[in-house]
Amino acid sequence: MSDIERESMEFDLLVVGAGPAGLAAAIRAKQQAAQAGIELSVCVIEKAAEVGAHILSGAVMDPRALTELLPDWASQGAPLDTPVTEDRMLFLSETGARAVPHALLPQSFHNDGNYIVRLGHVVKWLGEQAEALGVDVFAGFTGAQLLIEDGKVAGVITGDMGLTRDGEQGPNFQPGMALRAKYTLFAEGCRGHLGKALEQRFNLREGVDPQTYGLGLKELWEVPAAQSQPGLVVHTAGWPVDNATYGGGFIYHLKGNLVAIGYVVGLNYSNPHLSPFDEFQRYKTHPAIRTHIEGGQRLSYGARAITAGGLQSLPKLVFPGGALIGDDAGFLNAARIKGSHAAIKSGMLAADAAVEAIAAGRAQDALAAYPEKFRISWLRDELYRTRNFKPYMKKGLWLGAFLYGAEQLLFKGAVPWTLRNTADHTSLQPAASCTPIDYPKPDGMLTFDRLSSVFLSSTNHEEDQPCHLRLADAGVPITVNLAAYDAPEQRYCPAGVYEIVREQTGPRLQINAQNCVHCKTCDIKDPTQNITWVTPQGGEGPIYNGM
Repeated sequence: MSDIERESMEFDLLVVGAGPAGLAAAIRAKQQAAQAGIELSVCVIEKAAEVGAHILSGAVMDPRALTELLPDWASQGAPLDTPVTEDRMLFLSETGARAVPHALLPQSFHNDGNYIVRLGHVVKWLGEQAEALGVDVFAGFTGAQLLIEDGKVAGVITGDMGLTRDGEQGPNFQPGMALRAKYTLFAEGCRGHLGKALEQRFNLREGVDPQTYGLGLKELWEVPAAQSQPGLVVHTAGWPVDNATYGGGFIYHLKGNLVAIGYVVGLNYSNPHLSPFDEFQRYKTHPAIRTHIEGGQRLSYGARAITAGGLQSLPKLVFPGGALIGDDAGFLNAARIKGSHAAIKSGMLAADAAVEAIAAGRAQDALAAYPEKFRISWLRDELYRTRNFKPYMKKGLWLGAFLYGAEQLLFKGAVPWTLRNTADHTSLQPAASCTPIDYPKPDGMLTFDRLSSVFLSSTNHEEDQPCHLRLADAGVPITVNLAAYDAPEQRYCPAGVYEIVREQTGPRLQINAQNCVHCKTCDIKDPTQNITWVTPQGGEGPIYNGM
């Protein structure tokens, strides 16, 4: 549809994605421009219907970067109102739980001075701060295509609205706009589809490890007041996954009798019969876990992939015309189970480089100052110290925990070796060589099925639009995935999007795209990399209320 006539808008700085990284970049750019005495037009586009609606995170937040960005955040009403009061780390067996003494925990697991937050609310507040500084924040607009001119990124094209399922213009068709900028920062979050395209086009992964990921699943519960312990942070390892599979749970007690409970499964697991969603449901039945939520009411559900590769999996951050920030690059610190502080800091560093370049009269070159600023930052030091966490955990829970703990407690991460990462989609073994997993049926009180869970995510997609889950080869799901791996997409998807339908003519893959919660696990874990996730129409997807 390249012949469509599109309106165009121009800005000094364009940011794709209104998460912590994107909004921090926009705020910092306005701050730096004001300090330099220059006019700077900044635009942020966000695919969700409103800022914060697609944000899902644990979350325990380290306020370090936020304090650098907005030192008066507390007096300005930032929703960081549940300070951590107690840390617990449990190793679970099927029926037991062993607590690790706090003194034996690596520093990366300590949460002194941190806050339990509903990150969606924090992001909404950041959006308000950005708008107060004069940033144009446009929600409901997807960055659908890269705008490339003379080999440089000149901006993005927003998604067309009103296309029919077969890609034709429907009666309510509205073409997307061309948003042009001197520099464009990509802050789409984990596995951003434009970020993925940029990595391929500009060879940004040359010489670095593949990114590796986890799938995080989360529920928000309201519990009886007697069970509420605001400020309590519980992390767990071990059961229900086996020793060879990376996985861990979290329980965070917020104010207002709310409990955030979730589970993360490393997407490098090998057994195609494994279902991260069902592992999470099973996790909640453990005697040491159920006591936190039993008798309560489940309010919401969500899932998203998270980057976990660390420093050695960071791509080249810049290219002509722009940069990758936040989880679009992979700044999350898996060892700390934290990414918002890293996202904010990366956005600030990129904004500093962009404002300096614009003030010097430059446009659409590579912002070389950004990776240099990162190199000398505390963020790089933090990621360096914990860089071996995920590779160690591939060695199994007990050996990995021992090796990582020893490295941190004895050397604080300052060891002369860096372990390597491998791509998650290469790890699946044939289904015939793996043991099937018998998951119990949901009881409707502690454990639930996928469809009732997706309902609580308020996910909605207009059905008469092009499918945003695209297959490079429509035959591969049957000839390869089903034949060799028993169709693992039926299990790794936490929203019931992929379904094998058996008909007289043979099995076929049915894609229930309207269920998609935008976690992007399929784009990551598909063993043949046959599935590509792209943005649906703007404003669609889940609606997370402060998740």
